[in-house]
Amino acid sequence: MTYAIDFGTSNTLVTRWNYAAQVAEPVTVAGLSLGFGEVPALIPSLAYVEDAKLPLVVVGQQVRDRGFDVAGDRRFFSRFKRGIGATVQGYLPELDGCPITFEAIGTWFLRTLLTALKHSAGDFGDSLIFTVPVDSFETYRRWLLQVCDGFAIDQIRLVDEPTAAALGYGVAERPVILVIDFGGGTLDLSLVELKTNDQQRSPLGFILKWGDRQWADSDHQRPRTARVLGKAGVNLGGTDIDHWIVDYWGQQGIAANRLLLRLAERLKIQLSQHPRAQEVYFDPDTFATLELSLERAELEAILHQQQFFERLEKALLQVLQQGRRQGIAPEDIEAVLLVGGTTQIPAVQAWVGEYFERSKISSHQPFTAVAMGALALSQGLDLKDFLYHSYGIRFWDRKLNRHGWHPIIQRGQPYPMREPVELILGASTEGQPKIELVIGELGDEQGGVEIFFDGDRLITRTCGQLTVQPLNDTPQGKTLATLDPPGYPGSDRLKVLFYVDGDRQLRITVEDLLTQEQLVTNQVVAELR
Repeated sequence: MTYAIDFGTSNTLVTRWNYAAQVAEPVTVAGLSLGFGEVPALIPSLAYVEDAKLPLVVVGQQVRDRGFDVAGDRRFFSRFKRGIGATVQGYLPELDGCPITFEAIGTWFLRTLLTALKHSAGDFGDSLIFTVPVDSFETYRRWLLQVCDGFAIDQIRLVDEPTAAALGYGVAERPVILVIDFGGGTLDLSLVELKTNDQQRSPLGFILKWGDRQWADSDHQRPRTARVLGKAGVNLGGTDIDHWIVDYWGQQGIAANRLLLRLAERLKIQLSQHPRAQEVYFDPDTFATLELSLERAELEAILHQQQFFERLEKALLQVLQQGRRQGIAPEDIEAVLLVGGTTQIPAVQAWVGEYFERSKISSHQPFTAVAMGALALSQGLDLKDFLYHSYGIRFWDRKLNRHGWHPIIQRGQPYPMREPVELILGASTEGQPKIELVIGELGDEQGGVEIFFDGDRLITRTCGQLTVQPLNDTPQGKTLATLDPPGYPGSDRLKVLFYVDGDRQLRITVEDLLTQEQLVTNQVVAELR
């Protein structure tokens, strides 16, 4: 049996491949799943920490059933996926003398889910597949390995959420697909090209862990290749809209709280089906009963006020530009797939309709497409991906009297690379004993992203400064080579070859041009995202 887990900001879904029926099917986990609604197998991404030391944690629908989702309860956590891997963690309470992190909450949530699956199924069968956001791939890789530590899982594999969605909608016959994955916490866009490869028989994917058994592809399956042509990720989702609605009510004198936030989410969902929505709200402070209502026109006005559609357009244009670099024009896109609850908002669907023909847009599987598509990895899928960020080396800019960054590997570079990138370096001072090289992950060329917390809300905004995250800026990590004899300005001294392998590891080979000696051979210097 093969399982796939789509761990989402608002909801999580488990699917499995039924070999007898040759179909993918959602898995209802007793006590954790909703058990009702459009997709009863959905598991609310909620956690309540009863004892942080043991730890003893209640997750999923059980949190609601036991009344633990109380506004302001410091032991209750929701939408914690959004903080996993974030540079700025913000304030989280210390519970039972233990420090709490988003990674810890996510780990407890998924381990409780894995334990429940193991008890119901006995084991995890051939493999377990996780879907991950496009903008935190490497962070998730390391974190998920720790999450699965201790479970007898034969094989662990990863696939990007947008890529999985493309396969889940069953449109492999359409070569070029745009996936708009818009959930509770993030907007991910992915331009995907699907091909059939009769030559290659092995399903590769991105493999985190191999067991003792070898994976065997079914002889009757024709491997499919999903090549990602363009990606963009934005920390923006349905959670932000809920808060904007609460802020809108706040202008009318209604104090914000978690109950009000929950009602805002319910009204937003109702507006996907009806032009007007209404809920009754009991104010815990004044003991007054209020009738809260919202119309689609009001919601759209709120979205415009928050420059919501401008942010969507910026992400879309970034993906379309990446596609043009690959020779794909917007009119070449044959299918647009809408994934996630936020894509059900009529204003969002209307916005998508302004860019693409209605006949190309599909939105009938907003909650199940990702988890269902992930199971394609068990059916002979070969994924070819590319680097999400650009990478460069640091140099001293004498004109500006500050450090600058010289790009060596551009965003969009497929990996593994066919040919290495060559760089020639020389000494900058008399008798220089060694040459150092700092490698950095380069942010958006048009600006960086500032992350901060407003209460319990993780907020991002664009700022004018280019952001760079050094990957090896330590005394030992940045030392490229020791020069013997010492180096002198005016001549080329080192030839450096940069290469990215299939696991997104940046490797270097260094040759001393003076002595003709190879100082470093295919050494890993950084893991890339």
